[in-house]
Amino acid sequence: MVLTWKSMIPCCYKVDDELVRSKKNVKKQSSFQRLTLLDFDDPSSPLSADGLSNSFIGSNLINFTFTELREVTHHFSSANFLGEGGFGPVYKGFVDDKLRPGLKPQVVAVKVLDTDGLQGHKEWLTEIIFLGQLRHPHLVKLIGYCWEDNNRLLVYEFLPRGSLENQLFGKFSITLSWSTRMKIALGAAKGLAFLHEGEKPVIYRDFKASNILINSDYTAKLSDFGLAKDGPAGDDTHVSTRIMGTHGYAAPEYIMTGHLTTMSDVYSFGVVLLEMLTGKRSLDKKRREGETNLVEWLRPYLRDPKKIARVMDRRLEGEYPIKGAQTAALVAYKCLSHYPKPRPTMDDVVKILETLQEESNNTDTAISDPMITMTSNSDFSSESEKNGEKEDAATPERNGRSRKEKYLNGKNQGYGWRQRINRQRMVASYSDTALYRRH
Repeated sequence: MVLTWKSMIPCCYKVDDELVRSKKNVKKQSSFQRLTLLDFDDPSSPLSADGLSNSFIGSNLINFTFTELREVTHHFSSANFLGEGGFGPVYKGFVDDKLRPGLKPQVVAVKVLDTDGLQGHKEWLTEIIFLGQLRHPHLVKLIGYCWEDNNRLLVYEFLPRGSLENQLFGKFSITLSWSTRMKIALGAAKGLAFLHEGEKPVIYRDFKASNILINSDYTAKLSDFGLAKDGPAGDDTHVSTRIMGTHGYAAPEYIMTGHLTTMSDVYSFGVVLLEMLTGKRSLDKKRREGETNLVEWLRPYLRDPKKIARVMDRRLEGEYPIKGAQTAALVAYKCLSHYPKPRPTMDDVVKILETLQEESNNTDTAISDPMITMTSNSDFSSESEKNGEKEDAATPERNGRSRKEKYLNGKNQGYGWRQRINRQRMVASYSDTALYRRH
């Protein structure tokens, strides 16, 4: 008997038609002829401010003047200062139809490029190219920009609850309930799935808690696309690029080889999901030896249902469904695989988290046994990883040897222990930090 994802998780397929329709909608939104970074990388014809405003991308955005943005932020007043990262400072402002006819009255966040900072014009332009074209409920909305002399500014919708990092780790933050955490996790997963499932996939490359912004109703939206990359095209399996991002969130194969895939984002999602389960930062030098790196410390516990209580955030005070927590932990475990192939797709992750959100208000869920649920599908099947981890009990085998075992022990090409010789290629990583950190 062959075990399949559908047969093992019937709860996910009771709404099979709705899932299909939802996936079709995602495809439909992403199927237009999106311009890529390569379309703007021709050094013989550099894009000008006028060229951007007259382009397809510019037509979707408002080209603000520097004077206008200075006024809406009250001359970039310290009272409106929200935070600062590698890109530059961020200020709160307000725009309406008095500024531009037809402009919706709303609070905005104005991000100012620091010309002496870690990021520059290319990252600024990258944000415009992606967010000027991509629209989704779980991506922050880019309203406009300013390119005037040496000034580079971006204007976004304002999300009042700030970043997930602030919600989880802020000094004065309240404890997020289990249902709220699952809602945020699901929203962020849907945002990544949208990026990955398009006709021209986008690799986010900097998925972390500080780049997930939260609306008043706890809707999660991905922000900061300065490091985003177009996915591999044609027969290519990966994108080779400089190693950039944030320590503690980057996938191990990307750090070792510079090979970037959508599975790199999946790993980063697993790190953030683990942060949400534990209430602990991915890296914390204040923790005792052996516990500094959250993934290395707690990943082995995630696959054991009896040890989940040791992982969960104590601030929840046990107010979470046991089986739901076990399933979420196993999702994180699979996303955090040392190798990219066994990781689930973000579309698979969304399906699992949707079931958790539906049952998150119950103290005990009707979700199938998580160890069976997560190992029955080929994309989730376990593999013998570094340090000799045992295979999951429910992993089907063929001819005494699973396909994933062949991947590890055979003479395959791709990611593996052989690539660790490329460690010297590592460079100092950087990224923009949380918007609204002080809010």
